[in-house]
Amino acid sequence: MENSDIFYMKMALDLAAEGRGFTSPNPMVGAVIVQDSKIIGRGYHRAAGGAHAEVNAIEDAGGNNTAGATMYVTLEPCNHHGRTPPCTEAVIKTKIARVVVAMADPNPLVAGGGCEALRQAGIEVVMGVCEAEARKLNAFFIKHVQTGLPYVILKCAATLDGKIATEAGDSKWITGTAARRHVHWLRHGVDGILVGVDTIRTDDPRLTTRIDGFDGKDPVRIVLDTRLRIPPEALIVREDHAVGTIIAAGRPVDPLRKKTLLDRGARILELPVNDGMVDPRHLMETLGQMNITSVLVEGGSRVSASLLRAGVVDRICFFYAPRILAGDGISICRGPGPEKMASAIQVENIEIKRFEDDILVEGDIVH
Repeated sequence: MENSDIFYMKMALDLAAEGRGFTSPNPMVGAVIVQDSKIIGRGYHRAAGGAHAEVNAIEDAGGNNTAGATMYVTLEPCNHHGRTPPCTEAVIKTKIARVVVAMADPNPLVAGGGCEALRQAGIEVVMGVCEAEARKLNAFFIKHVQTGLPYVILKCAATLDGKIATEAGDSKWITGTAARRHVHWLRHGVDGILVGVDTIRTDDPRLTTRIDGFDGKDPVRIVLDTRLRIPPEALIVREDHAVGTIIAAGRPVDPLRKKTLLDRGARILELPVNDGMVDPRHLMETLGQMNITSVLVEGGSRVSASLLRAGVVDRICFFYAPRILAGDGISICRGPGPEKMASAIQVENIEIKRFEDDILVEGDIVH
């Protein structure tokens, strides 16, 4: 592995990230073409159904000026027909001599096929450059294509003593504007945003993405509502919205309440109930079958605890504000917990970021 390979691959990874929020259920992919130590083409996958990164980079290079060049691409080029032709055909046609790939296709049905097709065409293939960074970039896609389940991020905002609201339920605002702005970037990057019905009944949120100067993507709104208690006048079912609202209810469903919500455009999922709540695993399996590859959970303490205990959460994003309630309030999680600290859920790969005076603690759940 050459230093120049790392340099150009990091450039390709930055390009790939430009597609965040727009490519699902496809991965984010970036490509850079280098000839005689000069960048002659750049491209990234802009949206599902559109041209792939390799094709966009070849077009940016002028199409026929790539003979003998090296292509850096963040994911193994596809070798199968989908909504677009195989990228391997485009690469071979343009006489590119060397392809440097960050990671193999994680789909076990096609992994390695693209690189093998390039090698058979006489193209040198180098694998694994900046692989860790590439896997982190496409964590949503990797989990969904390998398991059929969405990647789940649990987000909360809390005081330093671990409270997400006062005893009276007041939670506006725990964190400052910079932290809340980052949450909207998180929303833009995921397919769905999940809350419990109590959040809807208390705050009546829109659960949309609002970023100044940027046309962000709204995630589909998902509400855990075992007994269909969501008010028909709630904003997320009353307002006409392109992404729609999914309500996960327990069986059996009240037919009159169901009809009212269906008439307002909501989609009702009737799912098994476990410990008085919609079963999280069945919910995630159903969402995955709907091609929802990632979910941001912004639920209350009972929803957070339920999903953590069910083992469906992949990553936590906990914001801590420089506030202390110093008394009763609503904790990050509520409900039965383990008796021994050794049984606590472990978090690894910790990252800490600062947003003005607020601190974000991120990490991966150990499964």
